[in-house]
Amino acid sequence: MKALVYGGAASGKSRYAEDLLCALSGEGPRIYLATMEPWGQDGAERIARHRQARAGKGFTTLEQPRNLETCSIPSQATVLLEDLGNLVANEVFSGKAVDKDAALAALERGLTALEHKAEHLVVVGNDLFRDGEDYPPETMAYLEVLSQVQTNLSKRYDLVAELVCGIPVIWKGEMV
Repeated sequence: MKALVYGGAASGKSRYAEDLLCALSGEGPRIYLATMEPWGQDGAERIARHRQARAGKGFTTLEQPRNLETCSIPSQATVLLEDLGNLVANEVFSGKAVDKDAALAALERGLTALEHKAEHLVVVGNDLFRDGEDYPPETMAYLEVLSQVQTNLSKRYDLVAELVCGIPVIWKGEMV
């Protein structure tokens, strides 16, 4: 199964995604594919909170902030990618100038490779599109790439769930 789980900040999407992954994995390996680059104290604290939340769930953590096609995933592994927003930012802002097309191509290559390697894949996405604000061009480029990647995943994945105040709203597929 391939699933996209998204929501706003503190919506419960990470916990839901972890529980879904545990239900899917059975006895196979559980890989937590961490995409966040730990910038500053806030980043380090967020990583520590996520590690504590998944303690005892049998995850092996793999740090992979970009270039997903190069990550080594054991056969029959169930993979949780946490999260798409960080991965997109890492790709969009990896060069001196923002190149939306290059970032989108790199993300699609990496995600497709990951889909082929994983027995089950749960991707945690973000809902960053409802504020109606105008942002600088670089931020708009990031939002456009994130939106396109999440749209592409939602078309080809089996389950699409939005978390609203900890409540899953299933837009596609069936709850596991």
